[in-house]
Amino acid sequence: MGFFDRFRSKSKATSEEEQEKLEEGLEKTRSSFFGKLDRMVRGKDEVDAAVLDDLEEVLVTSDVGVKTTLDIIDRVEERVERDQYVSTGELNQLIREEIATLLLDQEPEMPADFDAELPHSPHVIMVVGVNGVGKTTTIGKLAHRYKQAGRKVLLGAGDTFRAAAIEQLQIWANRAGVDLIKQAHGSDPAAVAFDTLAAAKARSADVVLIDTAGRLHTRRGLMDELAKVKRVMSKQIPDAPHEVLLVLDASTGQNAIRQAEVFTEAVDVTGLVLTKLDGTAKGGIVIGVSNEFKVPVKYIGVGEGVEDLQVFDRRAFVEALFGDEF
Repeated sequence: MGFFDRFRSKSKATSEEEQEKLEEGLEKTRSSFFGKLDRMVRGKDEVDAAVLDDLEEVLVTSDVGVKTTLDIIDRVEERVERDQYVSTGELNQLIREEIATLLLDQEPEMPADFDAELPHSPHVIMVVGVNGVGKTTTIGKLAHRYKQAGRKVLLGAGDTFRAAAIEQLQIWANRAGVDLIKQAHGSDPAAVAFDTLAAAKARSADVVLIDTAGRLHTRRGLMDELAKVKRVMSKQIPDAPHEVLLVLDASTGQNAIRQAEVFTEAVDVTGLVLTKLDGTAKGGIVIGVSNEFKVPVKYIGVGEGVEDLQVFDRRAFVEALFGDEF
């Protein structure tokens, strides 16, 4: 099995339709990144210190992030030193391989495909993220995709503080054809989570998706609240939640990195969801946030439609970012 074939070893290959949608969604990122890269190497014959300095600037300004940029530069420098000579014409392939390696290093432990065998029954997923990133919409789309795969899905309206959050989740539950457990606005989120898991056991649900509040009032308040929700869930179902998905808005660039920093400190995040990749030139954030926090990207949003939440395929992403197959 070749190096890049390993990208498809743990998940299904992206369909042609999904790949086309992904390429459309990454068009602005691709154009911006390669426009900068082309201007950087124009008229130069080899990858020297000046080219590496320029490459560092290109990666940082493409929202890859400082830490991940330095990781990539270090890898490129090692390759250049080992191979003695690397032309600027080979630089695209070299960068592609190093980005692919960074993404490959962050394989999710839990299955991402919606019809994959689940390690728990019910399988409990807590979804976190700040207001406005598309968290509730993501839960609705996840519910729809799991329902399509034949799963019995139950939602828990744990964001009891944001105005209309419960009503919005109810709309998505109706759209997906799944049940929703809810309480009155202002109720204790932990109590909602407890009741949802009790209902999941009674109804033999396969998948439970728990919404949470998206307030970042203080780090300590966030930690205490999320820790309480997790602690109460484990009283109903040991080891629950089995996954914690952090939803980030890709179009916010480095703000997403800062949000990831807060949430990974507050709770054991097991996977990332990057929304709103379509229409932004900040797609490099997918690489940076996954590498910096050593948390795999599991799903990406490339459109408004209910089917536009894709399982993240690392090979497909790199192909879409660089514009051709490898």
